[in-house]
Amino acid sequence: MTAAYRIRRQIGIDAGHRIRLHGSKCRHLHGHRYTVEAVCEAGELADTGEQAGMVLDFAFLKDEMLGEIDSPCDHGFIAEVADTDLLALFTPAGTDPAEFAQALDAVVREQGFALPDDTALGTKLYVIGVPPTAENLARHWFERLAPRVAVRSAGRARLVQIVVWETPNCAAEWP
Repeated sequence: MTAAYRIRRQIGIDAGHRIRLHGSKCRHLHGHRYTVEAVCEAGELADTGEQAGMVLDFAFLKDEMLGEIDSPCDHGFIAEVADTDLLALFTPAGTDPAEFAQALDAVVREQGFALPDDTALGTKLYVIGVPPTAENLARHWFERLAPRVAVRSAGRARLVQIVVWETPNCAAEWP
């Protein structure tokens, strides 16, 4: 392993989910107080500008985590696009549930997630293409955040890991 500087930043979000095919209690609707940790590294620190002496300004990393994770997911529900029974609960009045699910599926296939702006009860809904387990969320959020870290550091830093704490005792990492 080459020598590198590393930084870590955490945020917390509250979100509901269910694991559709789980054989036990996680198949039920429930929520978590997630802690999401991003780890970034750089071989060299910035030598000029407002990030001089830094891998990446912690405030910049926080801004990106809030934009890519907190804003779309906090106090919302994270769902798998294949969970059509669940998606029916979020279908806006006057909309066919099958059409709602198909539209979400098309968006997920195109951009990796869907964030509809009209749902039953006005509930925030974040839809991904895989079951919303801590493992899958770690990978999904890594893929969303990695390009933002590169941009905010002018290519100097890279995201090396996302850790998703689903409870204080259970966490998943990607990679």
